[in-house]
Amino acid sequence: MKYIEENNLDKIPGKHLGPGDRFCFKCHSGLDCFNRCCRNLNLFLYPYDVLRLSRCLQVTTGDFIDLYVDVVRREGHFFPEVLLRMAENDAHTCPFLTDAGCSVYPDRPDTCRTFPVEQGALFDGVSGRSSTVHFFRPPDFCMGQHEAQQWTAGTWARDQQAERYHDMTLRWAQIRRLFQNDPWGAEGPQGAKARMAFMAAYNMDAFREFLFGSSFLKRYRIKPDLRRKLKNSDSALLLFGFEWIQFFVWGMSSKQIRTNSHTRNSG
Repeated sequence: MKYIEENNLDKIPGKHLGPGDRFCFKCHSGLDCFNRCCRNLNLFLYPYDVLRLSRCLQVTTGDFIDLYVDVVRREGHFFPEVLLRMAENDAHTCPFLTDAGCSVYPDRPDTCRTFPVEQGALFDGVSGRSSTVHFFRPPDFCMGQHEAQQWTAGTWARDQQAERYHDMTLRWAQIRRLFQNDPWGAEGPQGAKARMAFMAAYNMDAFREFLFGSSFLKRYRIKPDLRRKLKNSDSALLLFGFEWIQFFVWGMSSKQIRTNSHTRNSG
């Protein structure tokens, strides 16, 4: 999800969807284009996508990243992009595409759930808050756009059970926005600080091990009820990871993370 300036809304390809605006779409196996959209993609994965897919496939988040992800560091960008690695076949299909369709459909990424609607984040400089904007943008080959069934961005999100995904993606977009400026200094974007931030966003199993297997809980005060959630809830852990990035990388204040007084005194 990319940030969009309000004065650039009219320049975005596709039809901008306001709250009540409708579009026509229905995807089914009877369409000649069925599954054609699942190949040769630059499919960005957000942290909640990686978490859900790893659980679906019953692998650790670290193994999922190793097996299915390309981590791309672009010049001038201060946090890497995470893309789903396409299969090594002639069509460069999604690795989860089968003859019957998507093999991870209940846990498919946010971008796949939203298709053929694309999302962006609109930042309000006055309130400091972000909101989601939507654009109807099916590819030309998509026959589903000619079906009669009508949707709004909201009814489509509910039908695709995408609301939780959208919320997590917007939360991550707010963190990503901070990386418009370089926080790494002389250490660079591949240093220890950057690796910590990437782990806290994308590698939840390693992050949980860091929290409970290192001296973290001696150095920082975390309330007992939150500790229990972090042990047992992946979603709570991911949101804590977002907060940890803000605290650790940017020095932003946190109600959940406090430095122990004896750590400050000994340091």
